[in-house]
Amino acid sequence: MPLLEMRDVSIEFETAAGTVEAVRNFNLTLMPGRKLAIVGESGSGKSTVAATINGLLAENGRVSRGEIRFAGQNIVGMRDEGLRKLRGAQIGLVPQDPMTNLNPLQRVGTQIGEIFDVHGNIPGGDKAAAVVELLRMVGIPEPERRARQFPHELSGGMRQRVLIAIGLACRPRLLIADEPTSALDVTVQRLILDQLGLLTDQLGTALILITHDLPLAAERADDIIVMNKGEVVESGSIAEVMRSPKHPYTQKLLAAAPMIDSRRLVGAPPEPRIKVGEIPEPALLELVKVRKVYDLGGFGFGQRKSFVAVDSSSFTVQRGETVAIVGESGSGKTTTAKLLLRIEKPTSGDILFAGKEVTNLRGDELMAFRRRIQPVFQNPYGSLDGRFTVRQTIEEPLLLHRIGTPAERRDRVDELLHQVALPPEMALRRPSEISGGQSQRVAIARALALNPELVILDEAVSALDVVIQAQILELLARLQQELGLSYLFISHNLAVVRLLAHRVQVMKAGEIVESGATEELFDNPGHPYTRQLLAAIPRGETHRVSASGGLR
Repeated sequence: MPLLEMRDVSIEFETAAGTVEAVRNFNLTLMPGRKLAIVGESGSGKSTVAATINGLLAENGRVSRGEIRFAGQNIVGMRDEGLRKLRGAQIGLVPQDPMTNLNPLQRVGTQIGEIFDVHGNIPGGDKAAAVVELLRMVGIPEPERRARQFPHELSGGMRQRVLIAIGLACRPRLLIADEPTSALDVTVQRLILDQLGLLTDQLGTALILITHDLPLAAERADDIIVMNKGEVVESGSIAEVMRSPKHPYTQKLLAAAPMIDSRRLVGAPPEPRIKVGEIPEPALLELVKVRKVYDLGGFGFGQRKSFVAVDSSSFTVQRGETVAIVGESGSGKTTTAKLLLRIEKPTSGDILFAGKEVTNLRGDELMAFRRRIQPVFQNPYGSLDGRFTVRQTIEEPLLLHRIGTPAERRDRVDELLHQVALPPEMALRRPSEISGGQSQRVAIARALALNPELVILDEAVSALDVVIQAQILELLARLQQELGLSYLFISHNLAVVRLLAHRVQVMKAGEIVESGATEELFDNPGHPYTRQLLAAIPRGETHRVSASGGLR
């Protein structure tokens, strides 16, 4: 008997603009203990399906037709009291963002214990012991101490494990994991998903994995449903769909997903320019033994506490070249970007731009330097002012640097919109009226407004769906070719890095542990940490972690 069946389900929302049908004629059959991936871009309807199964649709949403049967019982139209008994006890949930879904004012152990307060099902009758055992089960070290901590005191990976502990606390028959690792580094992602697969196997729990990452789904699921614009366009076993995708949209997702053997978007790095007299032109950017130490305040054992974020970092970026910095969260990547942008000052070492020291620039000299180096950040919505139109956003750097007349600035914005492949009418819209991919194109256009020589891309594609991500990467490669730009590309995703970078710097705990030409480093990684990062890249192969901890 199926654990979950959805038959011809349609879901609609009442909005100010009228009724919107978000999901149409959705069908699903999930047997006990099976793992199903629902894959699609943002807006495809996959998270709406997950919310509907759990009875968590927004107030303006409803199932307009069809039925949803859980263990033979139709849950469409079920009263809140009945849904509450199912939710958590029979159907667990692991949401995407732990900082949004964990209460910052409550200790971790208290939040896990709340599910026992609601459902009363405490293993062994001791709630505190059950909480500690759950933390131990999901692989959190020192679980007794961690239970007493607040969410901000845990790493991103640990916070996600806390959500898994909450989702599995009552040993549910079904667990829905909605993009559970999309915000995590690839190595932490693999550890989390290994642990999730191991636990669901041990408990006999069926799993629905919501993701936009097709290779990741292939590694973790038995069966797959591909959604596009609210409809199922393809379904079947993972092996069948990955081997022979039939629908053009599935083929498009597979083609867009960055993998270790994907076609590179760049060729060989440019040769250094030669000045008159056969003297090589200095590198566009050079870091020489740069160190950044943060004073944390307080005293420990008679000494003031400090944290070394970047330790003796040295590398160069040539004109027209892309250099990537890769590593996990906390490795020092973003701190390096802040030092280069002069948001932070190094504790020691030198930063040279076009051969000139920039560490101590002030006033007009610092302003002139910042025209030559521009950032693009991770979250396109967070980096755009919601009050500004697209035109005002792109024009802002020109106004700050007092460049051009109003007419000249208008022409420059139109030119930039064309360069990033956005239509002219986009200029009048605000961030809330455009998609994530369009927002990131606007952020790139703004970064290019001042004709910079170096663009720092700090996780600039990590928040995007794979199809949009592929479009932005192709755009960056084209702009580099046309404008002669140099990029410092900061990322934790080596598959993406391989597409765009000429050279790679691998950072761990503030240090560059390995560097080299991209192809050479990928083919022959020398440092164990680099090998660990490479091994964590989803390759679209179907494998699972067995109860003994090995692969099968």
